[in-house]
Amino acid sequence: MPEIIDLEFYQKIQRSASVKSFRFYSDKPIKFIPGQFGKIIFDKGNISNKKVNKYLSFSSSPDKDYLEFTKKLSQSEFSQKLDNLTKGDEIFIQAPLGDCIFKKEYQKIAFLVGGIGITPVISIIEYIINKKLDTNVVLFYSNRTDRDIAFKERLDNWQNEFSNIKVVYTITDSKPKNKGYIEGYIDKDLVLKNLEDFKERVFFIFGPPQMTDSMAKLCDDLGCNPGKVKKEGFLGY
Repeated sequence: MPEIIDLEFYQKIQRSASVKSFRFYSDKPIKFIPGQFGKIIFDKGNISNKKVNKYLSFSSSPDKDYLEFTKKLSQSEFSQKLDNLTKGDEIFIQAPLGDCIFKKEYQKIAFLVGGIGITPVISIIEYIINKKLDTNVVLFYSNRTDRDIAFKERLDNWQNEFSNIKVVYTITDSKPKNKGYIEGYIDKDLVLKNLEDFKERVFFIFGPPQMTDSMAKLCDDLGCNPGKVKKEGFLGY
């Protein structure tokens, strides 16, 4: 297992009505691959304390001078500890973890994500941009309402600035206020309409377990190569 490293908190950023990013500095660089995650540790004396030691994906590119994690906040003890951090506070991390990762040789990729599953996507796309890779990216991003879309401003700026990045937003629980958004769930017709070359792409699936299972079945129904489908489910807490 990776060693445990201390982090110093320095910034909090609101990403949507219920989602915030938390940025930290570390004296010891953590080398991770876009798509990976770490175990955030508030109780170092009891690593197995599941109430306050939880897994979060990196939402920053590994070439940044800070580490960023993003979470949909709840009333859980872990969420409250994160949200109550003040500049200079110290916590710990065990990282990197996970093998649902991006590789430079991927020429075409697609994301099927819901809600807070956007977190590792941001890390991957930011890395592609920073490294000036020509990887073609299509992101299908599903949320319950317009207000739930995290990183909206950044995603819109990226797809406006870079021709190799496309974002397809879907809204499931209300009529979208933005006419450019799709009402409903990510389904086979939506993917086929936007991805004629889907068999050439590596698919990344991030989100709640029920959603990731559904998207994995969608890839199977499409006839995607199972070796090109990468899935990771996130539990809420």
